[in-house]
Amino acid sequence: MSDGRLRQAMLLDFYGELLTEKQRLCFDLHYNEDLSLAEIAEQCGISRQGVWDNIRRAEAALRDIEEKTGLIRRFEENRSALEKIREQIEALVAMTEGEASAIAAKTAGDIEAVIARG
Repeated sequence: MSDGRLRQAMLLDFYGELLTEKQRLCFDLHYNEDLSLAEIAEQCGISRQGVWDNIRRAEAALRDIEEKTGLIRRFEENRSALEKIREQIEALVAMTEGEASAIAAKTAGDIEAVIARG
């Protein structure tokens, strides 16, 4: 998945409930299911122009919401910070022995679990 599609999928995951049902459906089918406008139009019972309009409105709304809230930006910043902390703890594991190494290894695993949960 390209960065653009990944970004759109994240926007939908974070803010999709704020869209209309039709916008959410068209957006999801286009970006997540990779359907063409014609395929979406057939499935939704609207014109290709209607699909295009719904997708563009959804994109604009999602961008606007992200600009105002910054949730995805903060999510990505926190994830990056946690990854750096995990790397530092793994370096400590390599430099220590015994109980300190075990605690550091467990902490690195705990951080990895938080990162995986998102």
